[in-house]
Amino acid sequence: MSGPVKAIGLLSGGLDSILSVKILQEQDIEVIGYTFATPFFGPEEALKANKYLGIEMKVLEITDIYMNMLKHPKYGYGKNMNPCIDCHALMFRLAGEGLAIENAKLLFSGEVLGERPFSQNRNALQSVANTSGYPDYILRPLSARLLPETLAEREGWVDRSQLLDIQGRSRKRQMALAERFDVSDYPKPAGGCRLTEPNFSKRLKDLLEYTPDPSIKDLELLKLGRHLRWKDHYKIIVGRREEENNKLEALWEPGDLRLWVKDFPGPAVIIPSPPLITSEPLLFAARIAVRYSDVPPNQEAEVLYTDGKDEGWLRVTACGEETIRKNML
Repeated sequence: MSGPVKAIGLLSGGLDSILSVKILQEQDIEVIGYTFATPFFGPEEALKANKYLGIEMKVLEITDIYMNMLKHPKYGYGKNMNPCIDCHALMFRLAGEGLAIENAKLLFSGEVLGERPFSQNRNALQSVANTSGYPDYILRPLSARLLPETLAEREGWVDRSQLLDIQGRSRKRQMALAERFDVSDYPKPAGGCRLTEPNFSKRLKDLLEYTPDPSIKDLELLKLGRHLRWKDHYKIIVGRREEENNKLEALWEPGDLRLWVKDFPGPAVIIPSPPLITSEPLLFAARIAVRYSDVPPNQEAEVLYTDGKDEGWLRVTACGEETIRKNML
């Protein structure tokens, strides 16, 4: 291979991944950034971080393959629905498939030994490497001197003595490096992945229980509003503010039931893909719509509804708090 050594980096946009690029750039290694997009995390922070890096960036949309992994992760989940070990292994596998395409020699990430107890202990890092299918190609520049030598180090493509030996959860050394590299604007650690959020994870578990093969729309809806479950097959989503109402209405499709209160400000209410529109869930959703509207207490209101084909209306009063709590996800 002629020309500079090339490396493909998994970039989240967090400080650790930024610093890993900087450390390799100091060795005149040409870096190509791979970042990934699913309904659970996106490329925004990585693309934003590129103002410090000036590298070629590629965004890979991986929702379908990610969902297959997410349902049955080999190494299980973290505290919530985050399959961190399997997630990182999948990303390295996909990046590894780019080695020949990019004419690159190694893969790397910003992982730090011991920074996260579940996914960045010594065994977990090795499991990620082995599961990816590219165990000897994966370099962690921030902790490399505490880990076994990789192919890139043995072959002299990377100078191991210029790599680091950071370990643990303290961020002091990373902060000092950030100052040296003049990096000041970066997201907080562990941010950006919805699967680490308790409430989102509860909603996702509920969705997968009743909809084993959700659409992207189903996954996007998890981010919005209040979620209630009426019996088994009726999910009711209620907007909490104007911005959410607009997003819910934008995601509504014919076949979904949409409800709104006539003559009063109120929420958008969606029942996604109801198997059958019957009076019980329809009445419950209408009463929920009134409860979160500006209709005065105990006053009846008219609620309109449509599934894009048929439409109708109901006159109802608001639902009680006890019933809401009982059905709230």
